[in-house]
Amino acid sequence: MPWTEANGTVLRYERLGKGPRTILLLHEMGGTLESWDYVVDLLAESYGVVRFDMRCTGLSEWKPGPVTIEDLSGDALALLDALGGTGPVAIAGCAVGAAVAIHFAAAFPARTAALVAMSPAIGLPEEAKAAALTRAARLEAGGVRPTVDEQLDRSYPPALRQDRSRFAEVRSRRLAANPFGAAAFGRMLAGLDLSAALSRVKCPTLVLAGRHDHVRPIAGVAETARRIAGAQMEVLETGHFMPLQTPEPVAAALLRFLDARWP
Repeated sequence: MPWTEANGTVLRYERLGKGPRTILLLHEMGGTLESWDYVVDLLAESYGVVRFDMRCTGLSEWKPGPVTIEDLSGDALALLDALGGTGPVAIAGCAVGAAVAIHFAAAFPARTAALVAMSPAIGLPEEAKAAALTRAARLEAGGVRPTVDEQLDRSYPPALRQDRSRFAEVRSRRLAANPFGAAAFGRMLAGLDLSAALSRVKCPTLVLAGRHDHVRPIAGVAETARRIAGAQMEVLETGHFMPLQTPEPVAAALLRFLDARWP
């Protein structure tokens, strides 16, 4: 997979698929472009697909210091520009990737044809911010391993672990994640407030919640959907990492929505 410099940052990306319409995929915190491995072939039959490692993750450039939502959505726009895109795309993200997708849709409406937000993170309640900052410090001090199983119990619960090899692969990916990048994302999330951005999203929007997502429960996702004008919401039998856990229903929901709302 190639790299390119966009927005002053080297990003690893992949471009595949066919057709004049493009879907840009944004992974979750601690993930990489491989988070979409089980979905991309299903989407690429009908659409062009671009996915990439966000800055400070995977094999993209890591820079010391804070990460901002403006950095991440700016990277996405610059990557599309570097690949020669000038028209609008559908942008789909999971968890923190959904936050970036929402910010992108609000900040760059002319470049956004449709938005799909899966378990979107739009900020943290006040009572959760201190814990997020503490976890960021723990990641920097001790790496991912001390907290990985605690986190996976909430994001990838036993009810979704029927495919043991897939769960083991996801766990290994989490252990291999850059703890400094994850800490930077955690601090960004602790300070994030996308309330104003939600009202600026004007494109067709699908919000997906997971019935087994103990990180971002259905009620909170429904409130996010309610604050985006005209947004549709669906609840899938999945968890927090839905493109990894249940790729077929996720891809089906995306294609059904995009085929209807982006003809």
